[in-house]
Amino acid sequence: MTRVVPISGGKCLGKFIDFPHDLYRQDPHYVPELYIAQRDLLSPDKHPFHRHSRVQLFLAYDGQNRVTGRIAAILNRNHNAFHGTTDGFFGFFDCINEPDTATRLVEAAAGWVKAQGATTLIGPVNFSTNETCGLLISGYDSPPVVMMPYNAPYYRDLLEGAGLAKKIDLVAYQITRQTYSDKARRMLDVLETRLRRSYITIRKVDLKNFRGEVEKLREVYNTAWDKNLGFVAMTPEEFDYLAKDLKLILDPDYCLIAEQHGKVVGFALGIPDINQVLIKVKRGRLLPTGLIKLLLGRKKIDRIRILALGVLEGYRKLGIEACLYGHITRNWEAANMQSAECSWMLEDNHLMNRAVEAINGVPYKKYRILEKAL
Repeated sequence: MTRVVPISGGKCLGKFIDFPHDLYRQDPHYVPELYIAQRDLLSPDKHPFHRHSRVQLFLAYDGQNRVTGRIAAILNRNHNAFHGTTDGFFGFFDCINEPDTATRLVEAAAGWVKAQGATTLIGPVNFSTNETCGLLISGYDSPPVVMMPYNAPYYRDLLEGAGLAKKIDLVAYQITRQTYSDKARRMLDVLETRLRRSYITIRKVDLKNFRGEVEKLREVYNTAWDKNLGFVAMTPEEFDYLAKDLKLILDPDYCLIAEQHGKVVGFALGIPDINQVLIKVKRGRLLPTGLIKLLLGRKKIDRIRILALGVLEGYRKLGIEACLYGHITRNWEAANMQSAECSWMLEDNHLMNRAVEAINGVPYKKYRILEKAL
């Protein structure tokens, strides 16, 4: 008999974090999340998301008291205030291939958010679209890249069986060294000359003034993406927390800023795919050998993820986007990278999708956000 119980910190939190490691121990494409990062993300006294919103974790147990699933119920107050909605969310969903267990987990999350006043359940998101989100529904033949989710194919049937239906799909594009179009790189000098007539320049992020750079980039991020489905502005504390984590793997060659008279009007952020190393770090533990694998493996990374490229309204279609792509591809070539993933794109963001397809980006993974009325 399956039972689903609410949990918090301590040993139960460890079980919550570790359950996917056991579930996917035979899956060659599974990448374990770093334990310390997941622990801090899920701890109310560590991550700034908990300062404005609420999260309740649940574990499912079978009759032998073995963990068979997990889910997080999420009330994102900032999201609801921004959109004027009464949405509830779920995330961190993992489950054995057992419909009753999945349904009980979804019901637990739905019941909790409904008790907080929510009228809709949306997910999976961990905790919002600013973090890892989406259910993988195609593209199971390769590991996920950094900060992208992964799940077994049967999850879709489990969640649909629990009453959830498609809200929107997210697309990941792959670009390979052998097939991509280098037009943006070849046109880079011409494009930059044109931009300079409008006093717009492209530069790398200044790591020596990282705090100042982060403040400028946050303003652009919270403005350039504000019309995206599910977007919610990040608080200064949330953006600083994310930036601090990203700085550990940041390569200035792929973090580029567009400025006009010192004002940031756009930026592109690409990061090395650290998952190529983390896939070898057992159960996400850096000790005793994980840290050595991380340090030695970074030099062998041959893929990047372009996770953000945005330009302020009023500066779009001037060629800034093409220049940012041109710089990234030029630096990508020089570093002898073999592939890149552009992710994620809303399926109906036709402008950005066409831009990636124009450089021969191929959609190779698809993720889905689901919802149900409560």
